[in-house]
Amino acid sequence: MDNIVGRVAVITGASSGIGKEIAKAMHSMGFRVVLAGRNRKRLNQVAMHMRKYERLIVEIDMTQRQEVEALIAKAIEYFGRVDILVNSAGLSLSSQITSHQVEDWDAMIDTNLKGTLYAINAVLPHFQQYKEGHIINLASISAEEVTKDSTVYSATKAAVQMISRGLEKDLARTGIKVTSILPGMVDTPMTEQSDFGGRKKLETYDIAECGKKYTLCHTATATCQCKSNYYTTSIEIFS
Repeated sequence: MDNIVGRVAVITGASSGIGKEIAKAMHSMGFRVVLAGRNRKRLNQVAMHMRKYERLIVEIDMTQRQEVEALIAKAIEYFGRVDILVNSAGLSLSSQITSHQVEDWDAMIDTNLKGTLYAINAVLPHFQQYKEGHIINLASISAEEVTKDSTVYSATKAAVQMISRGLEKDLARTGIKVTSILPGMVDTPMTEQSDFGGRKKLETYDIAECGKKYTLCHTATATCQCKSNYYTTSIEIFS
């Protein structure tokens, strides 16, 4: 993307984990950022380290369609534009089918899948009006590698991956770009109780740097991988 300085990125799930690191990386590149998340206190803490360029904090529940639509409206009202949407908000709860934790399944579907769709739906008219924009969806390597303990979570992330692939076809030759990032196992609050079989997890910084390298400044259609000694993060870039 040319002339990054001054462009606007909306990042959901920006209060912690991967979303937080992506927001910090994009701000360091020159983006004005909209930090969206459920925890205003944490969002304020993230924003404290962003003083070079403007930023906007929006407390939001991604399961509420009206709040997601208001997020995009606030971003456009405040900055006059939105150039990138990063769908990073997500939940990983009890996912084993035989656990019968239906409330946890509902929460993951509402946040990981429906929240992603709500954000895409809200920002697309703006992108279509100006015939440019970039949608970045955070899926997961779990979309391709399922275990008995990740069944429902993996299903939601596989759905996000299919949304990205289908959206790329829907938006072909419109000037709107779609990217899907499938992080390997990352050390975040979401995964602190997970068993990784002795393997070391990636850091959130690794994902932000990987995305920065292959996504934010890349213009060609490609499938890329960022590898650590333990896990691989895949990125599908469509243009």
